[in-house]
Amino acid sequence: MATSVSEKLRRLLGLFSREDRLLILINADPDAMASAMALKRLLWRQVSAATIAHVNTITRPDNLAMIRLLKLDLLPIKQVDQGQFTRYAILDSQPSHHENFQGIDFDVIIDHHPPAEPKAPFVDIRPDYGATSTIMTQYLRAAKIKPSVRLATGLFYGIKTDTMNFARKALVEDVNAFQFLFRHVNVHMARRIEQAEITLDSLKYYRTALEERSVQKQRIHVHLGTVTNPDICVSIADFFMGIHDIAWAVVSGIYHERLIIIVRNDGSRKDAGKLLGEIFGRLGNAGGHKAMARAEIPLENLQGPVDYTDSKALCRWIMRRLDKKAQSSKEKKNRNYSGSK
Repeated sequence: MATSVSEKLRRLLGLFSREDRLLILINADPDAMASAMALKRLLWRQVSAATIAHVNTITRPDNLAMIRLLKLDLLPIKQVDQGQFTRYAILDSQPSHHENFQGIDFDVIIDHHPPAEPKAPFVDIRPDYGATSTIMTQYLRAAKIKPSVRLATGLFYGIKTDTMNFARKALVEDVNAFQFLFRHVNVHMARRIEQAEITLDSLKYYRTALEERSVQKQRIHVHLGTVTNPDICVSIADFFMGIHDIAWAVVSGIYHERLIIIVRNDGSRKDAGKLLGEIFGRLGNAGGHKAMARAEIPLENLQGPVDYTDSKALCRWIMRRLDKKAQSSKEKKNRNYSGSK
């Protein structure tokens, strides 16, 4: 029998005492930041202090706009003394998703990504949900907490971005949370966050993307070379998906001695997260959702398989691996179909 949200909330709140100091860790994006805000609000009178720390470098314009407009108080993990805290939570992610999450005994794990066998006293992972912000909105409603305008706007935007305006897989629970939040949101503030898309520094990468792109059938790919931040790969992949007749976008770049590969598709194709996990999982971290996925591979793991200093060779290597896996899956599907006759 499924556990009710009220029962989960009771268990969650029961973990904490007034003397606890909570560290909330996230890989900062709109959904993660909004979810962290919501947990902090839920535990407002349950703990003595709650700090939100992020493991990634925040450079995307919409993320920076969200922090500024919602007045979010976040700290880079390097500035945090983890020994000062008695409780640890991770939201919109799991311990295996980032090296800075590992080695921490989390008390709370709340996420909507596919489960990677995490262990903690409280685990709430709902991979069918479109956003962790939906889960946190349910907790707020179960606690009978009316969200502030800033919190509602954050959660609203978190659901909006992670469901791609409901263009990708979502549940009726996501819709219900979105409708509930709309009554409390500052729509103009949400629009200002959403419209903060491009910085002057990123324009050179858009030029590279347009000049060096490779298009085959409904798939577009470009390798950007060394980038000043990995989020530019995400922005350009999303930009490519707005092009008519493009069903797959693959954008790669090198950042801090790692190969970053971002994949987007139209949601009706093969599971992008599963695909990247199968292809690149042994070389680094790889996974995501059906329509959006990411791989991060240390360059040292590419010594031998490919000359990563040669952009064209690296580009061909990425696409050959994707093509090979896609062809293998197609042949397997055909064999299964023939065998079922």
